[in-house]
Amino acid sequence: MASNPVAGALPVSTTNPEEKAFWVTGPGSGELRPEALAEPGPGEVRVRTQFTAISRGTEALVFHGRVPESQYQAMRAPFQAGDFPWPVKYGYISVGTVEAGGEAEGLAGQRVFCLHPHQSAYVVPAAAVVPVPDEVPSARAVLAANMETAINAVWDLQPGPGDRIAVIGAGVVGLLVAWLLRGIPGTRVTLIDSNPGRETVATALGLEIGTPDAARENPGLQGLDAVVHASGNPAGLEQALALAGVEARVVEMSWYGDQPVPAPLGEAFHSRRLTLRSSQVGRIPPERAARWDYRRRLELALSLLAEPALDALITSEDAFADLPAAMARVTGPEAGRTLCHRIRY
Repeated sequence: MASNPVAGALPVSTTNPEEKAFWVTGPGSGELRPEALAEPGPGEVRVRTQFTAISRGTEALVFHGRVPESQYQAMRAPFQAGDFPWPVKYGYISVGTVEAGGEAEGLAGQRVFCLHPHQSAYVVPAAAVVPVPDEVPSARAVLAANMETAINAVWDLQPGPGDRIAVIGAGVVGLLVAWLLRGIPGTRVTLIDSNPGRETVATALGLEIGTPDAARENPGLQGLDAVVHASGNPAGLEQALALAGVEARVVEMSWYGDQPVPAPLGEAFHSRRLTLRSSQVGRIPPERAARWDYRRRLELALSLLAEPALDALITSEDAFADLPAAMARVTGPEAGRTLCHRIRY
């Protein structure tokens, strides 16, 4: 999930009761509920939502009630309302226009991104929104949270020019990580995914892709300099450790919620002196924390979305009115076919 150290949901007033927000109400079910908004006060803005998007990894776990009790506090979204498991208003991908407030900060009328749940309009501190660059369409800016996660993973990986790297898992975040790594001079990046439907998107981003079986049989994918695992499948973690070379780093991006995950730390794990590093967007790597903050990282993520080829990552869309059914579908029977699912307001 994307995280930002902004205070939790603002108090709700009884004015402006016409807005609606999406709430998870039980295991695999949700509904749109009325949301009353106050007028923005000093230092606040009211944002009219244009698009949100479903984060299929974290939001699927929230929607199906699979957040472990021990992680209830750690997994709170910046403007979450309610508590896990439900009812809870959750999400962190929202693009809209500042329609009130923000004059002092130069935000009036600006298109902005905010780590906010699915809601037709909302009032937040002006510091919680980041302007969308002119060259980035609002419809593509929904990828900002995923791009921010990918940036953090690349920082955690610490790659160098000429490295041979595998990224296991061609979901939105895995594809973005591979796309970022591909830009390092001399680096050879290979995506690994069992879904043949990912080939078209990978090709659109200029990436090589193969199946797990093909990777096991390919001598060029043995003894790699670094591996990123982002498939959400424990078998992918096992393959990541198998492909890593001596003294290599394996970055684990998958969050499994309440699913037990066997980590194969026998065989050659110790003799190859591998490093297994978790990556989570809620913390900036310590090597950068003295210079980078969350806002600077999000500004970078938004600027990188100027590339039109990234539109290939947005594979489907629904209207906000249909979000309850869309959430059940995208996190259920369509999970393997969908990348970024955009919600239109």
